[in-house]
Amino acid sequence: MQVSAVLVGGGPAHFGVAVVAQDPAPAPGQGPEFGEASPIALVVVILLGIALIFLVRSMTKHLRKIPTTFDKPPDKKADQG
Repeated sequence: MQVSAVLVGGGPAHFGVAVVAQDPAPAPGQGPEFGEASPIALVVVILLGIALIFLVRSMTKHLRKIPTTFDKPPDKKADQG
């Protein structure tokens, strides 16, 4: 906690009052390290990236197996009559 003194006043009589100002206390649950990233967050982001790479590879493999058209092939027996 930082404390600083401020001189307020300074009228014709040069009368001043020293006022002690303090930084407000942080909100509950928000200590001095609030909002800073941790090394664990970096590990989580890297793991999510690796998982994304494997999911994209799997998806492309499955998409290659899909036929170009879903139309039924013509029946050869019906054409021979």
